[in-house]
Amino acid sequence: MTDEHLGGPTVVSAGVSKTISDTTLLAPTDLRAESGTCVVVRGRNGIGKTTLLRILAGTLEPTTGTASIDGVRLDERDAATRRRVAALLGAPTAYRDLTLADHLTLIDATWGRDVAGCAQRVADGLDALGIGDLAHRFPHELSSGQSQLFRLAMVFFRPGDLLVLDEPEQRLDTTKRALVGDLLIHRRQAGDTLLVACHDPVLTERIADVVLDLPEP
Repeated sequence: MTDEHLGGPTVVSAGVSKTISDTTLLAPTDLRAESGTCVVVRGRNGIGKTTLLRILAGTLEPTTGTASIDGVRLDERDAATRRRVAALLGAPTAYRDLTLADHLTLIDATWGRDVAGCAQRVADGLDALGIGDLAHRFPHELSSGQSQLFRLAMVFFRPGDLLVLDEPEQRLDTTKRALVGDLLIHRRQAGDTLLVACHDPVLTERIADVVLDLPEP
């Protein structure tokens, strides 16, 4: 949770769907997530989990229905939405000639944090995901699992109090999945709002207050 907000937002989708031509990517779906809760979205591959999360992160316009954050339409072009939403939807942009620490430093500067505390925040951010010893590596030098942890580190480092995560457990072993679960539980207990697509039943059991099984198109 960030200093700017006392708790995470309330996120609501009412009948949101997405179609392209004659193809239904997401059947009409209702969802409500409140501060300090985690909604886990489940369903078979291709049923629309990622599509729903993109709508709820404000990066995709629904064909029908509405999606809002504290009563305001979600839209990534709105600075207020961008400040509140921290999303893992595919691989974030990474620069080949910047180290892991450089990436978090860039995020820190982008959001205008105190320069004096930057180095410690960056170290803490990488240590939280167990990759502090990789701080001076480049993204292309990481293994698949390390890359996933780095992506999560970049998302957690943002000042958002709405976490939107598409299968954060991908490519992680049991120990690292447990670590990610611990971090998500901490964020939920701090008052943040969590929306997570997840295939792992163990992780789902640990973090979910509500489980939403998506309807078939």
